[in-house]
Amino acid sequence: MHKSKRDKSLAYQGRSNKAVVMGMLERGGKVKARVIASRKKHHIEPVMAECVESGSHIITDEMTTYAVLESKYQREIINHAIEYANGHIHTNGIENFWALLKRALGGTYISVEPIHLDAYVAEQVFRFNHREDCNDAGRFIQVMSQITGKRLTYAALTQRQNLN
Repeated sequence: MHKSKRDKSLAYQGRSNKAVVMGMLERGGKVKARVIASRKKHHIEPVMAECVESGSHIITDEMTTYAVLESKYQREIINHAIEYANGHIHTNGIENFWALLKRALGGTYISVEPIHLDAYVAEQVFRFNHREDCNDAGRFIQVMSQITGKRLTYAALTQRQNLN
């Protein structure tokens, strides 16, 4: 990447009309991801408190907002400007999830309305978490077994979600 483009991409702070998806992966476990309103601490802290037990060991990239997590968690940082892995300190697992999510959004679905982004993220979380359990047919059967007696109306589907 040319230096001028790299400087711009490193300075990106989730501004403009970009949606923010927060995700976390337990080593050897499941991924959790959801759409949040912004990359600010008052949007990140409640999600972390809900999904990660206080005192847990976490590994993050160098985003400055994550500094607020150091009081509740044992945090280690990987600086992607310098390296992508340093022994056990890496974010490669969640980066794999992001690559699959982006490939699905850009390639399979092509255009995603922001109000439906949470549903697309939830689908990819399900696929990722069940990638080793079974194949596509097995996942389809699992999904079909869970929808019996449930109804999704057009009004509920098109209702605007509150991201705050």
